[in-house]
Amino acid sequence: MTSSPSPMPATTPGEDASRRSDRRKVLLAAPRGYCAGVDRAVIAVEKAIEQYGAPVYVRHEIVHNKYVVKTLEKKGAIFVEETEEVPEGNIVIFSAHGVAPVVHEEAKRGKLATIDATCPLVTKVHKEAVRYAKEDYDILLIGHEGHEEVIGTSGEAPEHITLVDGPEDVANVEVRDPEKVVWLSQTTLSVDETMETVDALKGRYPNLLSPPSDDICYATQNRQIAVKQMGAQADLVIVVGSKNSSNSVRLVEVALGAGARDAHLVDYAEEIDEAWLEGVGTVGVTSGASVPDVLVHGVLDWLAQRGYEDVETITAAEESIHFSLPKELRRDLRAEAEAATED
Repeated sequence: MTSSPSPMPATTPGEDASRRSDRRKVLLAAPRGYCAGVDRAVIAVEKAIEQYGAPVYVRHEIVHNKYVVKTLEKKGAIFVEETEEVPEGNIVIFSAHGVAPVVHEEAKRGKLATIDATCPLVTKVHKEAVRYAKEDYDILLIGHEGHEEVIGTSGEAPEHITLVDGPEDVANVEVRDPEKVVWLSQTTLSVDETMETVDALKGRYPNLLSPPSDDICYATQNRQIAVKQMGAQADLVIVVGSKNSSNSVRLVEVALGAGARDAHLVDYAEEIDEAWLEGVGTVGVTSGASVPDVLVHGVLDWLAQRGYEDVETITAAEESIHFSLPKELRRDLRAEAEAATED
């Protein structure tokens, strides 16, 4: 699902920094921002409010972005941490990161109507976990402890899944049968670090089975490829995204790994420190998969006001994937929830 990027010429290593700073320009990554799963989830909340009226409850942040959450709150969304916080007879939307089966059970007990906005690519990983658990595999889930997506996936087969939080965690892994082990992964990880973890696991378990298709989502991979191209040429990379967004944090790491001298994560242009621009000729700009482009334009405007008006787009791939909205939006959920409270 990625297209082959055209390599860009890297900055000559010996080029004088002061000369580079005289030629101020911005490298703008493409693709960037909203992926299909995020777009689907955000629209699902907007449509639910429009169709059923406010309030509509959302369990956890629909996507990991401050601006998106605040915008939806103004429209009538109420974000809660636990399903039990939603009053009986209401609608609750599950976030793009997915939930464990126990959460669906909680909603049923609470007589709630549900809209499942889980990204279809996350759902794919859930189904893989269920299938391998039925076949009695030990499942090594590569991901970050505490992340909502990892919690949801682990909940599909808790007795079969062991979390592996990076290459350094491989030594702690124990399985029942080294001949019957499979790995899955969180969809928003660094591709390079994930494969480093997989290689370390294969060092311990040579017959480790890989999932039938790549678990790291196409959008995460494409954004990382673009940042790799950009990072090799940029003195500074600014990633627009929230600190609890795994894929946004990974973009900062990828930029530094690709050769950028400096890289920072910001929610808004106002968070940029002008000191970061000292001696900087080329600034790379990108955004995480849960970031609306209006925030990127805010950063570009901020940079233009400081002399970085020349913008060049670095295109790594073309994206044309779209997901249909949750099927629950085609039903009268308010009536269903009210009927459930009367039973």
